[in-house]
Amino acid sequence: MRKLHITYKVARRIIVTLVGSTVLIIGVIMIITPGPALVFIPLGLAILGLEFAWARAWLRRLRERISAETQKNHGSRAEQHRERYQGH
Repeated sequence: MRKLHITYKVARRIIVTLVGSTVLIIGVIMIITPGPALVFIPLGLAILGLEFAWARAWLRRLRERISAETQKNHGSRAEQHRERYQGH
């Protein structure tokens, strides 16, 4: 019988895939259930990004989108604050 020979690189890839996929799936489930989905999804993508370029690209897009939304919300909150206290 042939022995199963798993190198360090293959074992690492398997572990990263299992852990990253599990964290990502938990994050996706948390979108419809209570929980910090916005923490688990990027964390899962970051773990998968250790081995997969597609996960790094998704994570980069997600960070850009969150950053743009944060800037937009911050700008509108600052504008609301100025309007509220402009007369005082």
